[in-house]
Amino acid sequence: MKNLTLINIANSCDGKLYCQDDNIANTEVSAIVTDNRQVTKDSMFIAIPGAKVDGHDFIEDAYNKGAMAVIAEHELDIDKPYIVVENSLIAIKAIATFYRQQLDIKVVGITGSVGKTSTKETIYSVLSQKYNTLKTNGNFNNELGLPLTIFRLRDEHEIAVLEMGINSFGEMTRLSAIAKPDIAVITNIGLCHLENLKSRDGILKAKTEMFTSLNPNGKIILNGDDDKLSTIQDYNGIKPVFYYVDDVKNKKIYADNISYEGIKETNCDIHYGDETIKACIHVPGKHMISNALAAVCVAKELGLSKEEIEVGLDSLNTIQGRNNFVNTGYLTVIDDCYNANPVSMKASIDVLNQGNTRKVAILGDMFELGKNEEKYHEEIGQYLIDTDIEVVVFIGSLMKNAFDYLKDNLENTQMKIYYFDELKGFMDIYKNILEKNDLVLVKASHGMEFTKIVDELKEYNI
Repeated sequence: MKNLTLINIANSCDGKLYCQDDNIANTEVSAIVTDNRQVTKDSMFIAIPGAKVDGHDFIEDAYNKGAMAVIAEHELDIDKPYIVVENSLIAIKAIATFYRQQLDIKVVGITGSVGKTSTKETIYSVLSQKYNTLKTNGNFNNELGLPLTIFRLRDEHEIAVLEMGINSFGEMTRLSAIAKPDIAVITNIGLCHLENLKSRDGILKAKTEMFTSLNPNGKIILNGDDDKLSTIQDYNGIKPVFYYVDDVKNKKIYADNISYEGIKETNCDIHYGDETIKACIHVPGKHMISNALAAVCVAKELGLSKEEIEVGLDSLNTIQGRNNFVNTGYLTVIDDCYNANPVSMKASIDVLNQGNTRKVAILGDMFELGKNEEKYHEEIGQYLIDTDIEVVVFIGSLMKNAFDYLKDNLENTQMKIYYFDELKGFMDIYKNILEKNDLVLVKASHGMEFTKIVDELKEYNI
């Protein structure tokens, strides 16, 4: 890892280095990990004390697996190299900040209330057609995950596509200081983490903290259809690049000629100045058009050709838990149970509604919505009224509000609705609700553990 010698690591995080061999002290580590199971030869293991597991208990194992050194929060009774710091989590961020500065690499930072991950995947798919690109894996988008992602970068990488997620003020400022993005992308300002951020204006303020460590010659790319983002005129002289799906009149970057092939794909023309890009996206949903537009804007800033962009969009695949389609042979399951808020819930309902077989929505509670959480759940019930979905299953105490609204307002419809206060109730009788060839959406906040439903349905074939 470039310039990550034990001496430089210790200096970057104000740590005290214990090492009697100057040659080792001036040797670069091969990797930095916080999981002892990922330790490799000459790597550095950072011990983090946790609520259930203390990384300090695995220091001996890390050395046995070949670690060059470890970082700990107290002195060790050992004759191997190690660094002592006051706080391992703070040290990780400091080291990642230093390492980022050593790399000649372009960073694309992505945030937003909804669509961060799918936008990241779309941008990555496109940029990979030209550049050696690294992306955030899974949910490694917070103050621990972002540094660990940066530690995966090597000299051969040309671009990093980094997802940046927050739930409080000041957090994005810290993430931006680590990532130092060259291009900042914000997908939208929706309703999430309202317990801490209070309002959409609060969310806008927190998300735009990303600009605080933006390259002074960098770019800002924003969803122009979002009423909050559209108010941003410039940041320190950087004028945003806006893209549009809804409000396209007299715009330079927009999509039209939109069509859907059921749940198989989304097609549109993307206009970027005088150029028209034919977008074929093998993921359904109008939100994918916004993702594609963001990817086109980033790609054009980084010099990709029309042909490279079209191939990149055509190559995009879904990922587990995020509008991932699973054909079990008996059912088709839309696995979208990684997380949920009102905007993403409605977008997933729209995707389901495009199906051409019997459509079933299994919907669970959405968390962190603040004092108006009951109202936001009731609005999901209201939204469902105008769909062609035949069966809706509500699970969780908050989703009772959506169920009650539908129960009181359904008129002359064939929609069947069910309510269960907890997951077990549905799991006990789901075979009486589902039918062969159903298209089934599974959507809720991660804490509802709806992955259990997806895993069960994958095995259901009778």
